[in-house]
Parts: sequence; structure tokens; C-alpha cells
Amino acid sequence: MKNFSMTKKKWMLSLHILFAAIMLGTSVTFLILSITVASTSDSGLVLSCYKAMHVLAGTSLRASVIGTIVTGVLLSLGTHWGLVKYYWIIAKEVLTVVAVIVGPIGMYIWTLKGISMLTEVGGESANQGAYVSNMLWLFIGIGLQLLSLIAMYLLSVFKPWGKRKKVRNKVLK
Repeated sequence: MKNFSMTKKKWMLSLHILFAAIMLGTSVTFLILSITVASTSDSGLVLSCYKAMHVLAGTSLRASVIGTIVTGVLLSLGTHWGLVKYYWIIAKEVLTVVAVIVGPIGMYIWTLKGISMLTEVGGESANQGAYVSNMLWLFIGIGLQLLSLIAMYLLSVFKPWGKRKKVRNKVLK
């Protein structure tokens, strides 16, 4: 792929940052809602929080992950950075896999499971092992999501480790 013009690169980078900011904001919202779930005994509020998280997992979180991945790949291919030339980009790619598994997939499943338990059994499910386990997985997922996003931001700013050394195939004579 040919390198982007400076204007196209700036637009693509702006979109990439916008999608990443939406993803981070949605993840912080998940954290706030999950703290609310853990700190209240109001079953109606708990169910509302789970429903809000479920909607966010299926909409803004999913869209921002897709947008960030697409713009990130285009930026890598359309600039001198490349997809595997630098260690920090490879690290971001690994963290992106974590963010995809935990974010739109994990959050969607854990919130749906929480909603199902609350609507089937009612408020009494909040004391059951399966509900507590699901809530714990949701907390762990939110933590992993936030840590991976913060790490990706830091990698993008500091760009540590430098360029990978080229490995050349030497023909034995």
C-alpha cells in the first residue's frame, strides 16, 4: 500500500483517536455501572445497570473496537510504521486481541448472563454463587479492558523498544 498523504494520515489518525476515546469512555462507564451493581441492594437498579452495560457492549463498545482496528490497520499499512516492523505495534496488536475478547465478546456475554439470572430468579440471585461468579468475571473483564486500553495509549505515545531487526535468509554455500 502506498503511504498516505499528510492530510489523509492526519484524518485517519484523528478517527483512530476518536474511536479509541469512545472505547475508553465506554469502558469507564462499565466500571462505574459495575461499581453501582456491587454497592447497591436495589434489584431494579442492578437490573438497569446490567441492561445499560449490555446495550453498550452491543453498540458503542463493538463499534469503537471495529473502528479502532480498521483505522489502526490502515494507519499501519498507509504509513512507514507497518504491521510488524516495530515491537510496540506488535504489542498493541496483542493487546487488541485481549480488548476484542474481553470487550465486545466478554462484556456482552457476562451482562446477558447477569440479566438472565436477575430476571429468572429475581433479586435473590444476587446471593447465589453463579451470580457472584459472573459479577467477578465482569469485574475482571472490565479491569483487563481498561488496563489493555491504557497500555495501548502509553505504547502509542512512548513507542518503546524500537524497530525489529530484519532477519535475512542466508543461503549456505
